[in-house]
Amino acid sequence: MNKEQAALDIINAALPAVPFEGWNQQTLKNAAVKAGYKKTDVIRVFQGGAVEAAEQFLQHFDRAMEQALQGYYLDTMKIRERITTAVRVKLELMEPHRESVRKAMALLALPFYMHRSLRLLYETVDSIWYAVGDQSTDFNFYTKRLTLAGVYSSTLIFWLDDKSPGCANSWVFLDRRINDIMTIEKVKKHLREKFL
Repeated sequence: MNKEQAALDIINAALPAVPFEGWNQQTLKNAAVKAGYKKTDVIRVFQGGAVEAAEQFLQHFDRAMEQALQGYYLDTMKIRERITTAVRVKLELMEPHRESVRKAMALLALPFYMHRSLRLLYETVDSIWYAVGDQSTDFNFYTKRLTLAGVYSSTLIFWLDDKSPGCANSWVFLDRRINDIMTIEKVKKHLREKFL
C-alpha cells in the first residue's frame, strides 16, 4: 500500500462527512472503507491519529497555493501585492472546504496540539514568503515570517465567519492588515534613517 496515496484517498473520502462529524478516527475509518481500504489501514496511514489527517489536509493547501501562484506574474507586482495575492489564493483554494478547515482549526486549537498548530502556521507563512520570491537569510527572515503569521492567522479567523458575497469583507480586512504592516515598516525605516 502506498501510504501517501492512501492518505490522500482517505482524506478526500472523509471530506463530505467532516463538516458534520469532525476529524476523528471513526470518520477516517468510514472514509477508508468508502475509498476501498480496510478500517485498520487508518492506523497505519495516520499513525498520529485524526490530528495527523487534519494536518495533512491543511498542508495540501500550501502546496496547492505554491502551484497556483506560478500562474501569476508575481515579479511585476509590489511585495504587498504579492503577499495579498498569495494569502487570497490560499483562502480561495480552501473555500469549497471551509467547514472542514474550521473543524481542523478547532482540533488543532486544543492545548495539547498547540505545538502542531504553531508549526503549521510557520510552514504556511514560510511557504508564502518563498512563493513570492523572498531570499532573505538575515534577521529579516524571522521578522517577515512573524509579521505575516499575524496577518495570515487574523485573516483566516475573519474569513472562516465571512458570509459576504465572494468573501469581499475578508479581502478588505486583509488589505487593512497589510496596510498596517506597511505603515509600521515605513515608521521603522524612518527611525533607522534618523537615528542610526
